[in-house]
Amino acid sequence: MARWIADWHPDDPAFWERDGKRVARRNLVFSILAEHLGFTVWTLWSIVAAKMGSYDFTTDQLFWLVALPNLIGSALRIPYTFGPARFGGRTFTVASALLLLIPAILLGVAVSDPGTPYWLFLVIAATAGFGGGNFASSMANITYFYPQHKQGSALGLNAAGGNIGVSSVQLVMPLVIGAFGLAAAGWFWVPFVVVAAACAWFFMDNLASAKASPREQWAVAGKAQTWVMSFLYIGTFGSFIGYSTAFPLLSKSLFPDSSWAAVAFVGPLLGSLIRPVGGWLSDRLGGAPVTLWNFAAMGAGVVLVWLASASGSFWLFFLAFQTLFVTAGIGNGSTYRMIPAIFQAKAAEEFGTSEQALLYGKRQASAAIGIISAIGAFGGFLINRGFGMSFAGTGSPAAAFVAFGLFYVACFALTWWCYTRTVGVARVPSLAHARV
Repeated sequence: MARWIADWHPDDPAFWERDGKRVARRNLVFSILAEHLGFTVWTLWSIVAAKMGSYDFTTDQLFWLVALPNLIGSALRIPYTFGPARFGGRTFTVASALLLLIPAILLGVAVSDPGTPYWLFLVIAATAGFGGGNFASSMANITYFYPQHKQGSALGLNAAGGNIGVSSVQLVMPLVIGAFGLAAAGWFWVPFVVVAAACAWFFMDNLASAKASPREQWAVAGKAQTWVMSFLYIGTFGSFIGYSTAFPLLSKSLFPDSSWAAVAFVGPLLGSLIRPVGGWLSDRLGGAPVTLWNFAAMGAGVVLVWLASASGSFWLFFLAFQTLFVTAGIGNGSTYRMIPAIFQAKAAEEFGTSEQALLYGKRQASAAIGIISAIGAFGGFLINRGFGMSFAGTGSPAAAFVAFGLFYVACFALTWWCYTRTVGVARVPSLAHARV
């Protein structure tokens, strides 16, 4: 069954109203479903590791199990970015969804055997990284379906729908594990993955206009703005995925008798739901100013959480941590609003405002989104390793909080230098576009 669309002009208002809107919406819905499941599998070990009390693993070893999916998922986002342009969005969504069966089934089998060695758990946790790659391919694909003036809301919905998968895992898995045992954490997701792959096969489309060679897409890696935004995205999305996956194990380590499992889902849910608000604020106030002051708020949030971690009160710690989830979510929205604005503006500078220029800008933005999301997601690995090393070295997370705070200071300074100071904007018009 071939579903290639050769004639696709979303920036033509007549085409969009006649055919484009309906097709784009259908592809967005099933893209969100597949991406949501990608996030659930990617972050599954955040709960599994915290529930492995019967295994004689140290806190640092458990943080490795949480960190590895972040590392592998981040690396996979780069090849996944080029998948839709090479094979078609529908085709690649089906394949990437089916790959999620590997970590789900392996987890179910491994925890059923009490003699499974630690190294094998590391390998299985690494395969959960397949879920992390889905975000890049999904976002790169959806970029082509929507006109320029609607990409922000479409990408925001697609990203939020995926991000909520973290909350789904942390809400559902403690209940499933409590009722059916640790192996159910893997088997539970198998039918959902099959359904998502089938829906992508029957209801999504491939766009001929999205075809691009990897060499053409890789050209965006040579642009300075790709790497500036990658650094900032480590601070926003890297923080979101890092804190989301670290919170259960961190809470259990600091407050072993607390009811962390009942509320772990709240922070990721807040961060996901408020992500579109970051985009909305950026539309009104400018992407760069929102990003700048949001990093200041994240720095203050780290100080609050650090103080609360030593207070002896889990609920004070929990409430303080929500500031990090909320600010990370807002930053996700504001930085993602800046990316297409920057690259579309660069395309307009070079080629004008023709349909070919718009398509070139979309291809550049699509490739940039994939690379930026890949580099940014490494923050999830760094945060979990930061906590693991801090516990191993000092017995507390204090050193990690200091490092995170200093990093947000660096992000604040870089945002100011590149995007908000007057001299920078005067020199590079596309940076001015990122402000407004």
